[in-house]
Amino acid sequence: MPLGTIDRTPPPFFKQGASAFSKWLVFSALALLLMVLDARLQLSPTVRATAANAIYPLQWMALQPLEITGWIGNYFSSLRAAQEEAQLARDELTRQAQRAGLVEHLQRENRELRALLAMSQTLPVEGQGADVLFDSPDPYSRKVVIDRGITHGIQPGSAVMDGFGVLGQVTRVYALTAEVTLLTDQSLAVPVVNTRTGLRALAFGLPGREEGLLELRYMATTADIEVGDLLTTSGVDGVYPPGLPVARVTQVVRNSESGFARVEGEPLARTDKVLQVLILPSQAESARP
Repeated sequence: MPLGTIDRTPPPFFKQGASAFSKWLVFSALALLLMVLDARLQLSPTVRATAANAIYPLQWMALQPLEITGWIGNYFSSLRAAQEEAQLARDELTRQAQRAGLVEHLQRENRELRALLAMSQTLPVEGQGADVLFDSPDPYSRKVVIDRGITHGIQPGSAVMDGFGVLGQVTRVYALTAEVTLLTDQSLAVPVVNTRTGLRALAFGLPGREEGLLELRYMATTADIEVGDLLTTSGVDGVYPPGLPVARVTQVVRNSESGFARVEGEPLARTDKVLQVLILPSQAESARP
């Protein structure tokens, strides 16, 4: 084939169209035209507002994950801060309650110490102070344990008082502690005398529902005793010094059929909430040279 007949033009696939310089001229002229029109007709604000309104839903949707993430973070931060504040408030409330309980305990202890001091000044014998550690775990008896024992010179049979009256008697002694049976225990008997009439009797603790009271047994129906009479120790047993306040009569029921009167009294000592006690030596011990 002759060379002059060959088509030397590039195939359509490789055609480049307009030249780069031509494109530059066209787009430059277009840009210049748009700037002139914008300067003259103020078209850009309107176009910008229209475009902003058109794409606002897309912007809102794109920002929602970020908003939700921030809201969740703020929620958990606020929850953690609220929990910490609540814990601080509970701790402060606990400290205030402990402080209030300590103040109340110290005030009560101070009152009992003052009462014990006033009582010890009127006693014919010298006593030894002690603190009540705890109540006896035996549910069938009324006893307390004090922080004085053999090493402190405590002996079984010693009378025990608080700042208001006779509390009981030391019945068991250990090296550093001792067990005190309260006068409201049904196994303990205290010889008493009516300060108004001089009538002597035995006071026993009342068991059961009347626990915390005393009963004067074997009292005749004709006995001269009335509600309000003061009962003190008679001293005939050699344990309690005479004249110590024991109880005040609260009830007198005379039964003519049995021949005995039912007499009850309320102890003057704080048998249910005592903190400090005064231990007195028995008369036999105090009489030793």
